[in-house]
Amino acid sequence: MNAQELRDKTPEQLREELAALKKESFNLRFQQATGALENTARMRVVRRDAARVLTVLNQKAAEAAE
Repeated sequence: MNAQELRDKTPEQLREELAALKKESFNLRFQQATGALENTARMRVVRRDAARVLTVLNQKAAEAAE
């Protein structure tokens, strides 16, 4: 997922995407703690995607405030 795709979404869609990413992050951390995690790189990807979503949400909020 790239930033341009995120900018095309509504704030509500972005919040749903963020919730899904946080849930996936939790599940990945749980798998890591139990030793069942196979793809450790996925944790990094999910964390960065969540940060990307938050950045776009903040940009949209700043535009709306102006």
